Amino acid sequence: MTSDPFPSRRATSSHPDWLAVLRRYFAFSLAGHLLWEIAHIPLYTIWTDGSAGEIAFAVVHCTGGDLMIAFSALLLALFGFGDADWPRRTSSPVLLAAVLMGVGYTIFSEWLNISVREAWAYRDIMPVIPVIDAGLTPFLQWFVVPVAAYWAATSQSPFRRIARA
Repeated sequence: MTSDPFPSRRATSSHPDWLAVLRRYFAFSLAGHLLWEIAHIPLYTIWTDGSAGEIAFAVVHCTGGDLMIAFSALLLALFGFGDADWPRRTSSPVLLAAVLMGVGYTIFSEWLNISVREAWAYRDIMPVIPVIDAGLTPFLQWFVVPVAAYWAATSQSPFRRIARA
């Protein structure tokens, strides 16, 4: 009988496989951000000014950007606050840091692309946060989607069982 020379690398029910967790996080982030982009694109002027193709491209483009932001924020949070036992331990500091980085980047990006570059614009129906002049839905997106994706990827939720199937 041989023993595993790397017992810390084995995934157990009490020690999830970090790579599997990252894969699930990616899948749930993709689904969440895609649905969010579809739901809130009517709050941007492209909804009334753009063609169907332009709107579809914007949804795909923005979802891709969301995935890059989500993974960059998570990896930076892991570098700063994770440890060898992640995600079993140090889960809360990693999630909090990732969410704060996502929210911070979103506030900056909304300001840059609306006020400075004028690359996109809100319609009058977009609720805007007064002090920071950022749209409410992109701001909320970076609280809701990362937390839901992280919970689904790291917990014993029914969604986790679906992702493994």
